[in-house]
Amino acid sequence: MIITRTKRPRNVDAPRAAAILYGDWGTSKAYVVGLAFAVAGYSSFWLIAAMCLLMALVGVNYMAICRHYPNGGGVYASVRHRSEVISIVGAFLLIADYIVTAALSALSAFQYLGWPKPEICAAVAILLIGAVNYFGPKHSAGLAFLVSIPTVIVVVLLGCFVLPHIKEAFANVRPLQGSWLQNWNGFVAVVLALSGVEAVANATSVMKLNKGSTEENPNVSHTSTRAIIWVMLEVCIFTALLGLGMQALNGLQIHGDEVNAPGAPGVRDYMLKYMGQTFVGGAWGPAAGMIAGLCVSVVFGVLLLSAVNTAIVDLIAISYLMSRDGELPRRFEKLNAFGVPTLGLFLAAAIPAVLVISVKDVAGLADLYAVGVVGAIATNLGASSTDHKLDLARWERVLMFCTFLVMAAIEISLFIDKPNARLFALIVLAAGLVFHGLASERAAKRRAIEAALKKPMPVSPVQIVPSLVSPLREASGTPMLCAVRGVGRTLDFAISEAKETDRPLYLLFVREQPVLAPGDRKRKWTEDDEASVIFKYASEKADGAQILPCYAVSDSAADTIVDIAATVGASRLLVGAPQRNMLVNLLRGSIIKDISDILPEDIDFLVYA
Repeated sequence: MIITRTKRPRNVDAPRAAAILYGDWGTSKAYVVGLAFAVAGYSSFWLIAAMCLLMALVGVNYMAICRHYPNGGGVYASVRHRSEVISIVGAFLLIADYIVTAALSALSAFQYLGWPKPEICAAVAILLIGAVNYFGPKHSAGLAFLVSIPTVIVVVLLGCFVLPHIKEAFANVRPLQGSWLQNWNGFVAVVLALSGVEAVANATSVMKLNKGSTEENPNVSHTSTRAIIWVMLEVCIFTALLGLGMQALNGLQIHGDEVNAPGAPGVRDYMLKYMGQTFVGGAWGPAAGMIAGLCVSVVFGVLLLSAVNTAIVDLIAISYLMSRDGELPRRFEKLNAFGVPTLGLFLAAAIPAVLVISVKDVAGLADLYAVGVVGAIATNLGASSTDHKLDLARWERVLMFCTFLVMAAIEISLFIDKPNARLFALIVLAAGLVFHGLASERAAKRRAIEAALKKPMPVSPVQIVPSLVSPLREASGTPMLCAVRGVGRTLDFAISEAKETDRPLYLLFVREQPVLAPGDRKRKWTEDDEASVIFKYASEKADGAQILPCYAVSDSAADTIVDIAATVGASRLLVGAPQRNMLVNLLRGSIIKDISDILPEDIDFLVYA
C-alpha cells in the first residue's frame, strides 16, 4: 500500500491573492462612504481619512503576519500555538465576522441594484449561493479575479469624475463637531473595511512560494506582500477620494439614520451610485448619468455577491478545521459526495439568511459586523506582537502592538456603546462554546472507550495479517496509473489492461475535500470505507497482476493525480469519464480538462467511457 501525503497546491499567485483580498476589502467602499455621512454629515471626510490610515496600518502588520505564517496566518491558526482558548475565542469572533459579511454584502448588493424587498432578495441569494457551494468551491480565486477587474475600472473612472470637484469638496468639508468622545464613537461606527486582511492571511497556505524556498521551509512573502500592497493602496486612496468627492454633493440631509439627496431620498446605502449619476450626468448629460449609475450598480452588486460566496466558503472552511482539531462536534467534518461538509454548509447559508431578514438594515448589520472583524484582528495582532518566537524587527513589533491597542480600544467601545453588537457577539461565543463543550465531552468518552479497549487481552502467539495485494509475479512493462472513485467498468478495464500488457498498475483513490487539516495527511485508507471496498475488490480480481494501491487526501484531485502519475513514473494515466449531469459539470468544472491542462506530454491520457 502506498500512502501519499498530499499538500494543498500552492498555485495562487499575487494577482489572484489580491483578487481574493479585494473581493472582501474592496467592497467596503460601497457602503462605508454613505454610512460615514449618516454619522458625521459634511464632517465625515475626517472619519473616512482616519479609517483609511488605520487600514494602512493593519495592512502593514498583516504583511509581517503573512511572512511568518506561510501555512495560514488567520487568527485561529496563528494564535493556536500560544493558547487554544484564545484561538477558539478568536475563531468564533471571525465566524461572527463572516456571518455578518455574508448578510451585509448581500443586502448592500440589492440596495445598489434597486430591487424591491432587498432583504428578501438578499436572503434568497445567500441560500442560492449556499446551494451552489454544495458542489464544492471551484476556481474561486480565478472568478474573484475576473469580478475584480471591472470593479477597479469603474472605481478609477468614478474617481476621475470626482477630481474636477475636489475644490468644491474641500470648501464644503466642515471640522468635526462635538467632544472627543463623540468623534471617537463616530470613528468606531465606520470602521468596517478590515475583514479582508484575515481572508488573505488564511490564504497563505495556497500561495506560490518565493524563489529558492521549499515546502519544508516555505516563504510566500513575495506573493502576499504584493497582494496586500496593491489592494491596500486602491482601497485607501479611492475610499478617501470618493469620501472627499461626496462632500461636493450639495443638499445632502441627514434624517435619523438615513441620508436624503435632492430628488433622491434614501441614498445612504448606494451613495456611489448617486455620485456616478450626479458627477457623470453633470459632465455628459442626464442620459450618461443614468448609464453611469447603472454600471456602478451592476458592478458593485456582482462584487458584493462575490463577497457573499467568499464568506460562505470561509465559514465552511473554519468550521471544518475546528472540527478536525476537536473544537467542534465531528458532524462538522462529515462530507457529502462532493467533499463539502454538509452541516457547515447548511449553517453557513442559513444563519446569514435569517440574520439579513431579521435586521433588514445596512447600518444595523454594520454595527454587528465591526465586533467580529475588529475582535479577530485585535486577537491576531495582540498574540503575534507578544510572541517573541517570531523573528519580527523591533519597529514591526512596536507598530503591531500599538495597532493592537487601537483595535482593542475600538472593540471595547463597540461592546460598551453598541448593545446589539454586544448581544450578537455573546450569542455567537455562547453557541460556539456549547458546540465546543459537546465536542470535548464526546472526545473524552471516546478516549475512555479506547483506553478500555487497550486493556491486556489474551491473544494467540502469532498473528498473520496477509497484505492487501500480493502479486504472483513482477510485471515487466512501464507502469500505468488508474484513478477511480468506485468499483465499475473503469477499474475492470484497468486490471485487464495491466494483465494483457504486463504492466504494473498503480490504483489511486483520492479523497477530495475543500479544506485539509493537519490530521488529514495522516489518515489511512482503512478509515475510508469507499477506498477499502475498491482495494479489496482489486485484490480479488488481480489474478497475478501487479497492483499497487495508492491513497491520498487532497483538496485538488487533478493536481494530486498528475503529481502521483509523475512520481511513480507512469507512462499511461487512465480515468473514467465523469458520470455527472450538465449542471454539476458546469458548477464544479471538468476534472478531465483540469488533468489534461497540467499533465506532462510524455504521459498518455486515456479516458474510459
